[in-house]
Amino acid sequence: MRKLVVLLVLCFCLLAAGCGGSTSGSADKGELNLYVWTQYIPDSVIKQFEEKYGIKVNVSNYTTNEECLAKLESSPKGTYDIVVPGDFMIKIMKEKHLLQKLDKEKIPNIKNVYKTYLNQYYDPGNEYSVPYQTGTVLLAVNTDKIKEPITSYADLIKPQYKNSIVSIDEQRVVIGIALKALGYSINTIDDAKLAQAKAFLQKLMPNIKVFDGDSPKSEMISGETSIGLIYNAEAALAQKQNPAIKIIYPKEGMYRFIDNFAIPAGAKNKANAELFINFILEPKIAAEITKVYPYTSVNEAAKTLLPKDYTDNKASNIPVDVMDKGEFVKDVGANTPKFDQIWSEVKSQK
Repeated sequence: MRKLVVLLVLCFCLLAAGCGGSTSGSADKGELNLYVWTQYIPDSVIKQFEEKYGIKVNVSNYTTNEECLAKLESSPKGTYDIVVPGDFMIKIMKEKHLLQKLDKEKIPNIKNVYKTYLNQYYDPGNEYSVPYQTGTVLLAVNTDKIKEPITSYADLIKPQYKNSIVSIDEQRVVIGIALKALGYSINTIDDAKLAQAKAFLQKLMPNIKVFDGDSPKSEMISGETSIGLIYNAEAALAQKQNPAIKIIYPKEGMYRFIDNFAIPAGAKNKANAELFINFILEPKIAAEITKVYPYTSVNEAAKTLLPKDYTDNKASNIPVDVMDKGEFVKDVGANTPKFDQIWSEVKSQK
């Protein structure tokens, strides 16, 4: 009888170890529902996380901050475990009680982030967010097709550029760029100045061949467009394919952003979400992401792992003084409908 009891105990221990002791992909440790911008986290990184922790990652995509907000508001609580909004959207989501506080003890790799990207206006103390990528919207110009110099956002309304431009598809950013071209702040709410911005955009619309929030580099690489009003990483990737594409820092100063990981209120897999964020902040993983999607890295610990074609690239590795001249979009609160109306009326021209 004693031998039988011992045998049963041994069998139970082996079974328990087999079910829960492994960190390989064969272990079943639940799932993670990630809602993120398109073409932003490489599939190879997702697979490495799944294999290391045995957690299945379900990925859904959006193309604008506004789309992310609308989906988070309309979906049942627990639909998503991680979202990756821009800076101003973090503030909006916090105020709408759509996010929950992070347990930063479970994200020790936050120490790898440059201090300049922490403790920002939209989340003092980083209670709700952790920086993921930073960048700008700049100008990419195919010099095989465009011979005259372009130096500013204001140049884009010249009539010779009809049907020549691919633009990102974010209303606050594009309206903000119009405001910058006129010498105003991206966050201007004055009615008269907004009316001027609307008039600027109405002149710009005939020159925009396509709005593309997913992969605006594609139109530049194919030659379908010769000017890109696009994210800096998209410009860097386009330039790799076609060296005739040159990078322009608009003289007005660029729109800049910090995209951040955040965990929605009611997330079902909070521990897995924090594990994922910490994994992304590992230097080797951060460097791998930047090599595939070459935005400006927020990870100081990864800088020695980045290749020369990144550090020497004007689109990816933007100088600090140029970045400092840029401006963040900020929440304009009750004035948001003004921007909604301008965007709706302007885009109806297309």
